[in-house]
Amino acid sequence: MTTLPSNHVTVPRRLITHEGARSGTRIVPEETAIAITFGRTTYAVMMATPADIEDFAVGFSLTERIIEDVAEIIELEVVAIPLGIETRMTLSSNRDDQLLSRRRRHAGPAGCGLCGIESLEAAVAAPIPVASSMRVSRDVIFRALGHLREKQALNAKTHAAHAAGLWMGDDFLAVREDVGRHNALDKLAGALARAKTAASSGILVLSSRLSIELVQKASSIGCPIVVAVSAPTAFALRAAEECGMTVVAVARSDSLEVFTHAERIVE
Repeated sequence: MTTLPSNHVTVPRRLITHEGARSGTRIVPEETAIAITFGRTTYAVMMATPADIEDFAVGFSLTERIIEDVAEIIELEVVAIPLGIETRMTLSSNRDDQLLSRRRRHAGPAGCGLCGIESLEAAVAAPIPVASSMRVSRDVIFRALGHLREKQALNAKTHAAHAAGLWMGDDFLAVREDVGRHNALDKLAGALARAKTAASSGILVLSSRLSIELVQKASSIGCPIVVAVSAPTAFALRAAEECGMTVVAVARSDSLEVFTHAERIVE
């Protein structure tokens, strides 16, 4: 892997208040064009934070259902080029043949999860069913919410990054950050897959609102419980109800709201 740019930079700024003005600096997150390529053909270009790129490539491949198992990626190379970063992947022969039949290209800005999809059918694809007898107490969710901010190193510096983390037991097993909420979840999915860790026994905690594409991605890695700091969309709730996923949203330090499959939350 070649040397990648920093995930944040310090920039000058002029602070103006009612009392006056002063010069200073602010740390802001970096974003870079990242090309997801298979067999030297670009499948997607996403704007993302230039960190945990291998996790991003693997997670994107899993949550977009290009592969079903990380072992189907025969080779993964990350290359920095003048215009951005390329993730060059070689898939197993049978998976590569399937990819050719559904090839699509799209360029997505940060935070955009469905840009360039060629059909409405692809955009509203039903999430994968989630079957789990897992039950957790509300106190566990409150504890996870409290710990998420502690794990957000990039956001602490920039106040401009989303996070996705898998809480298991008494701590986060992994947390990934990015300027795009979909990218953060893809990076987390890749990290879990590379560590051969199933998401089916953990709680997915997101620092963002919950939209349909995040439900789709969460279902693809088997998450039974998703906790979001902000509100869900109606479409996301319909999809979660259908696939058997518990959605906890508008989650704060003193309250939370359970929208679907509340039987998993012990009050």
